[in-house]
This record gives sequence, structure tokens and C-alpha cells, in this order.
Amino acid sequence: MKHRILLALAATGLLGATAFSLYGIESKAADGGETMIAAVPGVSTEALSAEIDRLFAEDEMEETRALLIVRGGEIVAERYAPGYDRDTRFISWSMAKSVTAVLVGLMVADGRLALDAPAPVPDWQRPGDPRGAITLRHLLHMASGLQHTEAGDPPYESDEVRMLFLDGRNDMVRYAASQPLEAEPGSKFEYSTNTTVILSDIITRQLTDSKDPEVRRRAMLDYMRGRLFEPLGITSMVPEFDSSGTMIGGSIIQGNARDWAKFGEFLRNKGSIAGNQFLTRGWVDFMLTSSPNNPTYGGHIWLNKPNAAGQRKILYPDLLPGDVFAAQGHLGQFVIVSPSQRLTIVRLGKTQDNELDPVKAQLGKIAALFPRG
Repeated sequence: MKHRILLALAATGLLGATAFSLYGIESKAADGGETMIAAVPGVSTEALSAEIDRLFAEDEMEETRALLIVRGGEIVAERYAPGYDRDTRFISWSMAKSVTAVLVGLMVADGRLALDAPAPVPDWQRPGDPRGAITLRHLLHMASGLQHTEAGDPPYESDEVRMLFLDGRNDMVRYAASQPLEAEPGSKFEYSTNTTVILSDIITRQLTDSKDPEVRRRAMLDYMRGRLFEPLGITSMVPEFDSSGTMIGGSIIQGNARDWAKFGEFLRNKGSIAGNQFLTRGWVDFMLTSSPNNPTYGGHIWLNKPNAAGQRKILYPDLLPGDVFAAQGHLGQFVIVSPSQRLTIVRLGKTQDNELDPVKAQLGKIAALFPRG
């Protein structure tokens, strides 16, 4: 496997810097099959290269398509599988949920939404409807109490599959918000892609009263670009919408690896870029605080906390610092952030969910190579 190791170039005097800025001047990225690695104090370049090789080469890791490592705001490693490059847009799947949560936070900061007020879903506000007790906090914590089955067997009976691809696909929020309660709001954790579509619709209705799908779509796109994408220098991200003009905020945003890294770095820096605060620190703190019913889940993001007895580990509580958090998506999409290591790792690819454990373990090994501070 061919490599281009920047450390070797730096040693010859042909390269002056050991890394390149994620937000600054764009630099040539690795071609498919090559690895670009920069010198990082306290990290063995050879060991890092070897662990990255395993992520791409070993059969049990299939199929990694992109890996990007950012430390202290600079790209220190980058690799793409043949056929992919820095311009390739990769589907987010559930990583989109964390983007939607940031948009909710911007709405709260604007005074358009309130975290503990009843969620402004028209059908829930009818007198006597028990769903009127559902708040934004409940939705963000995946604790709405709405009837839901995620990733069921057979798949076509799963509520997210029905919403995304079957009878709910043309008006996803109508399907998602029409479900009855199965538990008291706030009492039960139930991971739900449909919940995030409800949040997407709530945001859109704060931006426009129109029911015209194109007006709704444009209102959300303008808000996302003006308040999030442009300030972060994100140029590749493209959200998808259903036929009613609701952003599919729980699962479908396309973006390249560098832009996903920018999003991770934005959260690592508590909502600021170059000293400018674009999202309140308090909202990021909310997102990164364990929800009442699941210590491993915050406000639409996964946390590096021990799980309840008998529950599987989500991240790396026995390996990495406790402040690690991650946006994760179906088929092995990851943005893993470690503030105390000043680290963001992006892995994008296509690995069946029941075969992801080796990939997740390898990403943990790569992160563990980097010191704190």
C-alpha cells in the first residue's frame, strides 16, 4: 500500500509545516489508497500509519471509504479508499441528528423556541391530547413517550423504515407526529429517527407559515446556510427533504469528510470558530450532558459514559477520556470528538451494523494513540 507521509517531507526540508489548517488554506488531499500523515508530538507516525492501514485493509473492517483526523484544528491524517476523495459527499445517516440539534439550539438562542415549553406541534395542542406534555427537551433526549419501534425485525415493520421509505415517506412529520403515547413523556428512552423529523418540522414552521413544499425547503436551507454552514466554512453539506418540504433531519445530510470534521471541531470548541461564538456554550453543554434515562445519550449525541448493567458499550468508557462524544450513523458513519485530546476523527464508509464492532474498536485504538492536552 502506497503512502505519502508528510513527516518524511518535512525532514527533507521540502515541507515547512507538519499539518494543515482545517479552516484555512485548502491543501492537496491524499489520493485514493494513499495516507497523508503529519508529525504530532507524542504520537508515533509509524504506529498511527499501521493502525490506519488496518482500518482500510483488513477484511473485518470493510468497508472504510474515508478517514480524517484533526488535532488542534489541523488535519494530521487523511486517507480515502480508491474511488473516493476529499470532494466525495457521504451520507450522514443518523449523524444528521446532531446537526438538527444544533439548529434547535440556534432557534432557542434566537428566542423562537423554548427547551421546556410544550413542543409546538399543532395536533398535540388540542384540548385533552396527552402529547401536549411533550417538550423539546423530551424530544432531544429521545424521551417523547411516542409509540415507536426503531430497527425492528422485519425491517418493514420498523417505524423509521415506514416513515422514510414506505407509507410515511411523502409527509414524514405527519406519520411521525401522529403516533400515540406509549409512555409518559420524559419517562423512557426510545431512540427514534422519527423524533428528529418532528424537530425538523418544528424548526421549519418557526421560519415560515407556508405549506408550500418549495417555500418550506428554501426557508430551512437559507437558515442552515446562513446560521451554520457558512460561518463554519462548510460548503459540501446538502440536506434532503420529503415531498412536503420537511428536512429529513434524522438521517439524510450529504457531506464530505472535511466538512464533517468541521462540524465536530465546532462542537469541540463549544460552538465557537476562531473566537467567534456562533452557538451558545450552554447549548453545547446541554447536548453533552447525559439525559435522565440514558447516561450514554445527551441532546441528540452519544456520550462516552458507562452504560447500565447488561447494556452494550456505545463508545469507549474504559479506553478514552470521559469527555469524548460522537455523532454516529447507520453503516459506520462516525464523528468522534475528544476535547481533552483536542481531537476529532471522522470515519465514513459502508459496514453492516451487525459487523461494526471491529471498526469501532479500531477507531478507539487510533484515538488512544494521541495524548491529552
